Amino acid sequence: MRPMESDKINHIFKPGSTFENAIDLYYFDKELRTLIFTAIQSAEVGIRALMSQTISMAHGAFWYLDPALCFSQRLFADNQDNIQREVVRSKEDFIKDHFVKHPGTDLPSWKVIEILSFGTLSKVFSNLADTPLKKSIARSIGLPQHKILESWLQALSGLRNNVAHHSRVWNKVFPSTPTLPKHASREWISDTSVDPSRLYAHLCCVAYLQNHVHPQNDFAARLKTLLDKHPNVDLKAMGFPSNWETEPLWNIK
Repeated sequence: MRPMESDKINHIFKPGSTFENAIDLYYFDKELRTLIFTAIQSAEVGIRALMSQTISMAHGAFWYLDPALCFSQRLFADNQDNIQREVVRSKEDFIKDHFVKHPGTDLPSWKVIEILSFGTLSKVFSNLADTPLKKSIARSIGLPQHKILESWLQALSGLRNNVAHHSRVWNKVFPSTPTLPKHASREWISDTSVDPSRLYAHLCCVAYLQNHVHPQNDFAARLKTLLDKHPNVDLKAMGFPSNWETEPLWNIK
């Protein structure tokens, strides 16, 4: 109900505010989180596979254990701690089978990448010192710079965590912001001056990655249907510009 308050100290509501509107907003955010989680999950699988294949081909099966391949030794140590915790915590059969069949050995990177959280994966990629290889990965996704991909991974990791923990997303101000390129190799947005801390910018990144990983996806159509279903939702609070539906990214037939 908070967005309907004109005075958030004394809890004075705007004219026309109803309890039914608050319920509708709750269900909108719930459906929106489900839509976002499905889309991020699809994009995440594709990104994991691409990173695993590309980096392993260049630096071998155990590249994630090599501090010489990293910018920051402190971040390398932090990432190793996170990786080991996630390995110990994992209940996956392929992890258990590895240590049964190969006791005392390290996991190859393609097994490790499967169990890393999106946040740890983002940090491992950002700390990788092979810049030409990172540029190659970014360009294969259709992004002009690896720094842009790094910012997207970090931002979408934060968004994914919000969704996974049932936290409100529709009008949230996100601390991690994606860098929005002026140009991209696939359908993108022409207005990149939108607020990167708002949900719209994050949804643009999700849609773009979805179009790369799953070209026949219906993410844009489902988002439009959801917004039409809840006309009381304030699009400006989500960072949507007035002409967003005419953007090439959202106007794919």
